[in-house]
Amino acid sequence: MGFPETFKALADPVRREILLMLRNGRMAAGDIAARFDMTGATVSYHLSQLKKAELIYETREKNFIYYSLNLSVFEEIMLWFNQFTNATDSEPTDSNAPAAEGTTAAEGTTVTQGTTVTGKTTNGGIANEHQ
Repeated sequence: MGFPETFKALADPVRREILLMLRNGRMAAGDIAARFDMTGATVSYHLSQLKKAELIYETREKNFIYYSLNLSVFEEIMLWFNQFTNATDSEPTDSNAPAAEGTTAAEGTTVTQGTTVTGKTTNGGIANEHQ
C-alpha cells in the first residue's frame, strides 16, 4: 500500500461514503450498491479502487461478496498524520518555518493569513503590543 493510492481513493466522495457505510461492519456488494443512484458497474469500480488502495477487504461466501474495512491501513494513515500534530520536545523545530493559519508556530507567535506576528496584534496595519 502506498500513500498515493490511498489518498487518490479517499479523494472521491462516493468512496468516502462507502467507507463510512462499512464502519458499522461488513456489507454485501449488493447492499452497498443499493444505497447509490448509479450503475452496479460504477459501484464495482469504486469498490475496486478502495481494494487497490487496500482500504477494504473482499470476502466471498457462496454467491455473495462482502466488503469490510482494513483498519490497519487507517491506523497507518493516522500515525502518518499524527507526526504533524504531536511534535515532542525532543524533536527539533524550525522556528522560521511557516505554520498553518490560526496555529501557533512558537510560543507567543500566531499565524494569521500568512503573516506571522510575535507578541503583537495588528489592527488596520498598526501593531499593538500585548500588555
